[in-house]
Amino acid sequence: MPAPEPLTIVIVGAVAAGASAAARARRCNEQARIILLEKDAHVSFANCGLPYYLGGEIADRAKLLVATPAFLARRFKIEVRTHSEVTTIDRSRRVLTVLDRQSGQTAPLTYDRLILTTGATPLVPPVAGVDAPNVFTLRNLEDADRIHAFLAAQHPARAVVVGAGFIGLEMVEQFRRLGLHVALVELLDQVLPPLDREMAHLVQEELTRQGVELHLGDGIKSLRLEGPKADAVELNSGAVLPADLVVLGIGVRPNTASAKAAGLELGPSGAIKVNEHLQTSDPLIYAAGDAAETVHGVTGLPGRVPLAGPANRAGRLAGEHAASGHAPPMAPVLGTAIVRVFQVAAGMTGLSAKAAAKAAIPFRSVLIEARDHAGYFPGAKPMILKLLYNPQDGRVLGAQAVGAAGIDKRIDVIATALQLHGTVQDLSNLDLAYAPPFGSAKDPVHMAAFAALNQMAGLTDTLTPTPTSRTSRYSTCAPTTNTPPATNPVPGTFPWTTCAIG
Repeated sequence: MPAPEPLTIVIVGAVAAGASAAARARRCNEQARIILLEKDAHVSFANCGLPYYLGGEIADRAKLLVATPAFLARRFKIEVRTHSEVTTIDRSRRVLTVLDRQSGQTAPLTYDRLILTTGATPLVPPVAGVDAPNVFTLRNLEDADRIHAFLAAQHPARAVVVGAGFIGLEMVEQFRRLGLHVALVELLDQVLPPLDREMAHLVQEELTRQGVELHLGDGIKSLRLEGPKADAVELNSGAVLPADLVVLGIGVRPNTASAKAAGLELGPSGAIKVNEHLQTSDPLIYAAGDAAETVHGVTGLPGRVPLAGPANRAGRLAGEHAASGHAPPMAPVLGTAIVRVFQVAAGMTGLSAKAAAKAAIPFRSVLIEARDHAGYFPGAKPMILKLLYNPQDGRVLGAQAVGAAGIDKRIDVIATALQLHGTVQDLSNLDLAYAPPFGSAKDPVHMAAFAALNQMAGLTDTLTPTPTSRTSRYSTCAPTTNTPPATNPVPGTFPWTTCAIG
């Protein structure tokens, strides 16, 4: 009896999820034919490192190239085709139409299993001037090359960054590092929209200290043109911000056009709906990464979490299931993230207070000040840690932290507890590493858990500090019905007034 034909697995889109899917598929199936299609020039690069390359912290562009087509072909026997864009998916015949973006020619490509890792595209507001040559988005290495070339050739003095999410704040930091005057525009009334307002306010204070011009609660109306270039950004408020270059970082939308045209089901978020094995409504087609939905680990609801960590994990599992027919299920995602903003870092995991309220999940919160290591050891830096929990059973719901050091460690610890459905009692019992240069005998995680346990037992009452304006320091404290967080305000370094009880 002749040997069966090898399985043909086609992966559409590379970078995080796609490259992970290809490598895992090969590890799980030595006989499969694996074809990786990428519409751009690079198949695996560190897109999270792009802002730091533009600011010069990463000096060598080659360091951003995680894997080249030659490496994938040699190491994993993967057929890599760059500049190749899938224009149609014929599910009944299992045939793709692939456009060669260099030659303009199309060709059919058959598959047995198809993995869609088509990523997301930056949102561009529908306003005049966005196509000017000094207006940029940052999605891939080609975008970074264009910005890098512009910086080198034009020596701009003023930059406007639109959008105060992770990418926007990273670009603000790097432009200031290069000596540019930077104006930051955000439609909402705070930076870092996923954070609760009192936590985001600490980041805003750092931006102000670093000379960043903040325009919060204001949106972009148009870009004023001087010749072909934009020389100013006009805001809805009427403010006019002079600009030598503009970066739009207002968010992303999933690339789902080919999936939608093929009749694959989309979820409520607009991304591709998948099951726990990353299969779409067609079980022969998988989706992973920014184009696909994930289940949130606290709410249990599907949604979009466009982060590199979940994309890599999802791609790996999709590749394994496509190649072998079995794989562990994709774990729910917590949205754990962190960003450096000059001299502070801000991180979060799970739900914020506003997200919990939106999901109608009962919660209470505590907010503590602590040091990243023992206060008597030189160099201890302050941090603010906010912990959310379910008041009925003490289950941890989320955390946010802002500070100069040690944020990643505490957020990762709480993310681990979240993944394991831990409670504040579990957090209080954690056996964490301690020595004066590294931590305290009672770690900030312990202190937050202790405060939550005191709150649950009725031993303390808590009040929340409230910013009086978008840019002013905290000056009032008031009880709230849903989020009564504050305990132990920060003396001196952070802008709190004394408002804790006990």
